[in-house]
Amino acid sequence: MVKKFAKAEEAFLVLTLIVMVALIFGQVIGRYVFSNAPSWTEELARYIHIFQVWIGASYAVKLREHIRVEAFIGLFKGVPRKILETISALIWFALALFLAYFGTQLVLSSLNNGQVTPAMQLPMWIPFLAIPLGGLGMAIRLVQQIVQIWRGDYEMHKDGELPI
Repeated sequence: MVKKFAKAEEAFLVLTLIVMVALIFGQVIGRYVFSNAPSWTEELARYIHIFQVWIGASYAVKLREHIRVEAFIGLFKGVPRKILETISALIWFALALFLAYFGTQLVLSSLNNGQVTPAMQLPMWIPFLAIPLGGLGMAIRLVQQIVQIWRGDYEMHKDGELPI
């Protein structure tokens, strides 16, 4: 189940990148060749990119590819390293839960207000949904990462082997 989710996440990022590039390419061709391009393509590409950023943040946690300073923590090994890595992950976990909670509040508020996007008239709660999904995804990945840390796997995976 976890592997299927990981592959779905990766497939989502690849497919949305393809769609976003096609939309932007169509927008450029429409604008410069035909002197007329639909406004919805630019808007849809923007919302796809927002989802890519938030889902990609979750995926980056899985790969342990978020930017971080390793100079200090690299001085420690064993239990002290596990404790520092866990504290770091717990702080990040709290931030991810904060994003998931208040992102959900934003979605619900937008749903109640009936706000829509300018060009496509899409309910605004749909683009806002990326925030709680990304926050929840990061929180889940961070719990997995804490488990891995206490199993002794606190190093970055430079050999291409991905943690699950």
